[in-house]
Amino acid sequence: MFQNLLVPLDGSRMAESALAAAAYLAPRLRARVTLMHCIERAAPATVHGEHHLREPEEARAYLEDAAARAFPPGAEIACHTHAPEIADVAPSILEHAKEMPATLIVMCTHGRSGLGNLLFGSIAQRIVGSGATPVLLVPPFFADLSAVASSEAEAAAGKPDERGHEFTCRRLLVPLDGDPAHEQALPVAGELAAACRSEIHLVFVVATRGSLPGNDAAVGLLLPRATRAVLEIARQEAEAYLAGHIQCQQAGGHTVTSEVCRGDVRKAIGRAAQRSGADLIVMATHRKEAMDAFWSGSVAPRVASYANRPLLLVPITE
Repeated sequence: MFQNLLVPLDGSRMAESALAAAAYLAPRLRARVTLMHCIERAAPATVHGEHHLREPEEARAYLEDAAARAFPPGAEIACHTHAPEIADVAPSILEHAKEMPATLIVMCTHGRSGLGNLLFGSIAQRIVGSGATPVLLVPPFFADLSAVASSEAEAAAGKPDERGHEFTCRRLLVPLDGDPAHEQALPVAGELAAACRSEIHLVFVVATRGSLPGNDAAVGLLLPRATRAVLEIARQEAEAYLAGHIQCQQAGGHTVTSEVCRGDVRKAIGRAAQRSGADLIVMATHRKEAMDAFWSGSVAPRVASYANRPLLLVPITE
């Protein structure tokens, strides 16, 4: 599956959230790790309130120090500084990923600028949107392993769980919706589960009358009984759909559970992740950039902003 892990770093503790994931996955996947820093043209003096690496020498020293701190002695770690100054970091990261076979880009969810932070972060979202390389997005709280977990009251209220613990993959959550394109996340989840000895939890979200979008919501108001009947049929079909996938995954030797959730997709997936104790969400996503993904109603950005779990995005091959 993944033979190479590419970890872009900018020198900040926030970006170092990705190191915990790379250190966990590398030995289990038997993957090589490359820590990377790009020298930006006219770069700001600080990033996330910390000193920004702007010189090749200090970047090389930083990457070597990060490798020594995050990985055990003898681990196969390469440190690469893209020294020619560049104006745009995202294309450079993608180009380096293309040079290595079977690459997984591992990076923090939060970028540096503007509205991008409402989605994955400006750089991370552009990488997801314009590339064919899977991306593992790690929330920034993994940089502080001493952070206190959210209270049980907050979890019960459906609030995001800002846990601060070591990265692990004991249980993978895979959202499905009946679209064959989105099933492209299943092989990746299966191989990752085999490597990490993980359980797989499949989730299918069926709307409630109150969470129907657009014209469907209007129909729900006009024809409430008929709408409830249609949604109940959808729930039954979802259960049958998941049962088929459970059978396939179990035949492959995986431990699999499933549930059908009701309501808003973003909140339902986030709450399912909390209930099931999922460590990682694996989902397929269409390659749409920046605000296009938001306005098109793409599920992935909304899940990333609410679930507050590491999110492995698998670009859909059309």
